[in-house]
Amino acid sequence: MDRSQKADSVAFLNGVFGEAGAVVITRNLGMTVAQSTALRTKIREAGATYKVAKNSLAKLAVAGTDYEGLGDFFTGPTAIAASVDPVAAAKAVVEFAKTTDKIEIVGGAMGSQVLNEAGVKALASMPSLDELRGTLIGLIQAPATKIAQLTTAPAAKLARVFGAYAKEAA
Repeated sequence: MDRSQKADSVAFLNGVFGEAGAVVITRNLGMTVAQSTALRTKIREAGATYKVAKNSLAKLAVAGTDYEGLGDFFTGPTAIAASVDPVAAAKAVVEFAKTTDKIEIVGGAMGSQVLNEAGVKALASMPSLDELRGTLIGLIQAPATKIAQLTTAPAAKLARVFGAYAKEAA
């Protein structure tokens, strides 16, 4: 890598750290190309990014951001998974780590809060932002549905009574 490529890489990583809701640091332990492709696909589907980066460049990129505490995690063959949704990257990496022993979760961060491996796994067990939105909308719609049922119930009862009288008269 020449100097301009390194500067571009640092700028890209700095942008990732600037807009990420959560970051997960992993260590690759000899994954095959197929496994790496599967991991990248799973992370992309979750709406996150996955980047294998040089440790020295990652340390430079993380300086001055909320994720400055991650500098100690950049040793060995590391990769960075990041997402705007605080749960998406962690969930994708933890699900993939369950299927293979070729990837190790080193740690992560949510803003300035540094997480160890257990913290990342706990973060992955939380519902995603979309799931929380769906739950909230369901809770908001439930009272409206009940009100609609209550207002239509008397008319339905009257219709059943009239129907019973019609059968009786016939």
